[in-house]
Formats: sequence, C-alpha cells, structure tokens
Amino acid sequence: MNIIDNDLLSIQEARILAENAVMAKKQLAKFSQERLDIIVEGMLDTIVLHLEELAFMSHEETGYGKAEDKVAKNYFICESIRQQIRNMKCVGFIEEDPDNLTAKVGVPLGVIAALVPSTNPVSTTIFNAVTAIKAGNAIIFSPHPRAKKTVGRTLDILIKAACEFGMPEHGIAYLHAVDKEGTNTLIRHPEVNLILNTGVPAFLDEANRSGKPLIYGGSGNGPAFIERTANVKQAVSDIIESKTFDYGMVSAAEQSIVVERCIEPEVRRELIAQGAYFMTEEESSRLGTLLYNVDGSINAEFVGISARRLASRAGFSVDSQVRLLIAEGKYALSDNPYNKEKLCPVLAYYIEDDWQNACEKCIELLFSRNSGHTLVIHSMDDYVIRQFALKKPVARVLVNTPATLGSMGVTTALFPSMTLGSGVTGQGITSENVSPLNLVYIRTVGAGIRDSAYIRRHCCEQLTELRKNKEKRKIEREEELRIIRSLINEAVSSVSY
Repeated sequence: MNIIDNDLLSIQEARILAENAVMAKKQLAKFSQERLDIIVEGMLDTIVLHLEELAFMSHEETGYGKAEDKVAKNYFICESIRQQIRNMKCVGFIEEDPDNLTAKVGVPLGVIAALVPSTNPVSTTIFNAVTAIKAGNAIIFSPHPRAKKTVGRTLDILIKAACEFGMPEHGIAYLHAVDKEGTNTLIRHPEVNLILNTGVPAFLDEANRSGKPLIYGGSGNGPAFIERTANVKQAVSDIIESKTFDYGMVSAAEQSIVVERCIEPEVRRELIAQGAYFMTEEESSRLGTLLYNVDGSINAEFVGISARRLASRAGFSVDSQVRLLIAEGKYALSDNPYNKEKLCPVLAYYIEDDWQNACEKCIELLFSRNSGHTLVIHSMDDYVIRQFALKKPVARVLVNTPATLGSMGVTTALFPSMTLGSGVTGQGITSENVSPLNLVYIRTVGAGIRDSAYIRRHCCEQLTELRKNKEKRKIEREEELRIIRSLINEAVSSVSY
C-alpha cells in the first residue's frame, strides 16, 4: 500500500507553486496598467455571477454566519473595489511632476503568499486576488482547512476568468493539499516576496520569523464608546447592526460598549428595546467558559452563530427577538473571556463616570488583547472626538458609524477592503485598509534642475549672509547696551541723597 502523508504532499506542492509563480511574476512585471486592468475587469465580471452560490457554499462548509449577509458582503467588495481601483495607477509611471522634474514609478513586489481565514473566505479571496493582479503580482493562496472547498471554488472561477483575459499561467494559484507544514513552507520560500495574512493568527509567528514584509489584517478587540452627547438611539442601532451582521464575523466589529454613567439608563433601555439581552452573572459565567478553549484559542463551535443558539448551548434561553447578548463587567482584566475578540453577537458592557475615565477604559481594553485594530466613538462633541483620535493606539477611529460596515468602507469613505491592516501593534507593515498600492514599492525618479556647483555656491552665499546678519546684530546690540547704560547713569545722577 502506498501512503503519502498530507504534510509531505503539501510541502512539495508549496514548493512547486512558488517556483511556478516566479515565471508568472516575470511576465506580469512586463504588463502595462491597461493590460492588468483588462484582466481585473474580466475577473470581477465573472465572479459577480457566482456570489450567491459561493456565499451559501461558505455558510454550508464552515457553519459560520448568515448566508444572506455574506452575499451582500461579497457583492459590496466586488462592486466597490471595481469603482475604487478602475482609474488607479499602480504600476509604471503613477505620478509625475513636470515642474520639478520628479516622478514615481510603481513596481510589483513579485510573489505574494496569501493566508485566507474561514470567517470571510469568499470576500477575502476575491479582494486579495483582484488587488494582487491589479498591482502586477503573482499570488498563491493558502486556504483555511475549514473553508478550503469554498476558497478553491472561488479561485477556480477567478483563475479561469483571469487566464481568458490574458493572465499568464500560475499568476494565481492555491494549495490543494492544505496543511500547516505546507503553509509554513510557502511562507518561508525564498521566492515569496510578501506575506498577506488576513486574520490567521496561527501563522503570525512563522511569518515574523521569515523576515519577509508582512501585511497582517489581525484580530480586533475594539470598544465602542457612547458619550453623553451621542444620539443614543442611533448609536445603539449602529452597534447592534454591526455586531449582528454575519453574526459578528468581521474582525473590526465592536467587542465591548463603554458608556457614560449619566446616560447609561437610556442606553440600557434602548439596547433592550432593539433586541439586546443583559445576561445574569451566572449566564455570563456559563457562556464565558465555552467561548474559548483551554489553550486560549477561540472555540469554533461558538463562532458565527445567533444569540439564541449561543444561549441555548450555554444552557439558558432567550426570547425570539433577542439578537445580541451582553455581559456586564467592571474591570478590563486579561483573563476575562469577554475582553477578547468574540466572533459572535456577544458584547462586554462597561459604565464610566465621564469621558476621561471612558478614554482610559478603552485604552485598557485595547491593550488587554490584540490592541491596534479599530475603535468607535458615538458623540457630537468635536473636542472629545479629537481627543480619542489623538490618544487611542489603534489603526482606525470610526465616528458615529457601525464598526463592521465603517471599517470595510461601506458607511465611510475609507478604502473598501477585506484586509484591514493593524500594523500599529508592531505586527505588519501597515495600519491602513489594504489597497493595491500596498502591494507595490514606489521607485522615485528625480531629474537634475541645478548644476553641481550649486551646493558650494548656495552654501557660501548663505554663510556670507549669516556673517553679515551676525555683525549687524552685534553692532545693534552694542548700541542697545550703550543706551541702557546711559539711561542708568542719568537715573543714578538724578537721585539726591
């Protein structure tokens, strides 16, 4: 009997894919922006016909989220990214200044290794594939094992379309034999020029050890602060809509609410009216022990499911209209499960006396787990909003908007993206919403506008001027001192004893 270990098969496949991608990257590097754009448009025109199929396939394979929300999310990414990048210049001359004779040239990075999560497999795959080709790169995907069929189907459609519109063979590829060792081999491969890790923390250490540039769209622990001047009804609506969209699967979704004490009763009433349920201490304890495994990792069986199912699995029941579970707390302790990222409709809830204390609480929450992603403030006070923007150690501050949809660029003018950089934590090279411009390096061009003698001539002129000014100032100062001494002498002589 011939038995081939999956890890060995995955390692070999990773090596082959990386070597094949080198040939593709060399061809893509010669393509003009116009030629790359034709491929991108063809990919989007084709994949948009399959978005509903892929959303339901993702839901069926992973068991996560709402299929209907996934359809909406997939469609938004396809259409919004099309509009945003259609006229974007990423390769070749992307910026020129004829007056100063300078220019910027976009150069593809080469081969990208992309790690795709099980939480948003379709939208992330589409986004990363399209942005890579737009920027003239080859890209190799490592799907999450729980979503490998969905990612494979998505990529098969994209690859076929891209090749029909002129992409060289192996420009987009993926691991079929998905295994940890194969992914590690891909990350370490000398021909891989950039690692694009969208929410797969298990490979973060390996990516950092590789020494390669890393873009990390990490996990979030973002609080939402409701300040006393906020429109409470709208703020609560934004938070609930955000945290229940796809059952809380987007990493930028709120993880806690911090509210000022003076408006807390109003906020509580509004939360309950809009479908939130405040768990008892016992219920919070039951659910909290189930959300995470003993090693601290997320319990996959409690990811992306409804509030009613969460409650049922924890041994208590809630009414049919309940959409969100809330656990009240006082301290941002690191061992509190509700202070971690919860990929489900569950929020922690804190009350603070004023915005200054709320500010400190938000910082504590951000630093307690995976700081650096996203924070939301609901307020009409410009001063308070600006203080939060200045002081919070996060990649993005969202104001009066749902975190999930605001971070993706649905309800804000942020770049529409499914890879949200969180480089502020030191993990990754950018904190931006990732765009094709993050996947090229910029070469600067400058033509001569002065002769080589300029530096000496200009330096001599400046030094001569400085000496003149210094001598003039010395004379002026001496005259000032003479006048002062004269006045003092006159004053002394006028005094009678």
